[in-house]
Amino acid sequence: MPQGKLILITGTSRGLGYAMAAGMIQQGHRIVGCSRAASDVRRVRDEFPPPHRFDEVDVSQCEQVGQWSQSVLAECGVPDLLINNAALVNANNDLWKVPPDEFSQVIDVNIKGIYHVIRHFVPAMISRGTGTIVNFSSGWGRSTSPEVAPYCATKWAVEGLTRAFADELPDGMAAVSLNPGVIHTRMLASCFGESAQSYPEPQQWAKRAVPFLLKIRPASNGEALTAPGG
Repeated sequence: MPQGKLILITGTSRGLGYAMAAGMIQQGHRIVGCSRAASDVRRVRDEFPPPHRFDEVDVSQCEQVGQWSQSVLAECGVPDLLINNAALVNANNDLWKVPPDEFSQVIDVNIKGIYHVIRHFVPAMISRGTGTIVNFSSGWGRSTSPEVAPYCATKWAVEGLTRAFADELPDGMAAVSLNPGVIHTRMLASCFGESAQSYPEPQQWAKRAVPFLLKIRPASNGEALTAPGG
């Protein structure tokens, strides 16, 4: 069994979540991850067998996250590093043309999902007195762009939520927001089209981002960070 950190990452089936999991496993850390699709979970489990753990969980559903947390905390222990990475982006559209169901889904995953994971895992981290929480934001959590207003709204919310949450944590812990940069993911391709291919691939990004994430310390509590390599 790896002797490194226990790291929990949401949205590990592809993109940045998968790249982070792979990079951290390579460095000897134990990963607990989740994805919404059962087929994706099976694929990642086959590639990264126990002691790593991957489960089918929709972070927008509080009850699912609660059941997951009980099982993870009992079987694996308390995470040292918790990375809220799972997110959705709306299809490019003027705000008034975004379907209500799509708008709600972006809100539910990108904001409520972070809240659900914090609600069910962070009390155990507080009881232990150590741990780092990284909430993935975006460049569009610090700026804006047309046709992705719902996504921008959620990432601006992540910035404010994280800063307030950080003020509630005890000494010895940290919560930070992280702008990962611009990386060639499926999400970016949905926004940028073919031009997304000109940006770094997730695996390339992870080579610099993973060491950066592992070095976040309590002194950074409340900071809005930007990952290298994006």
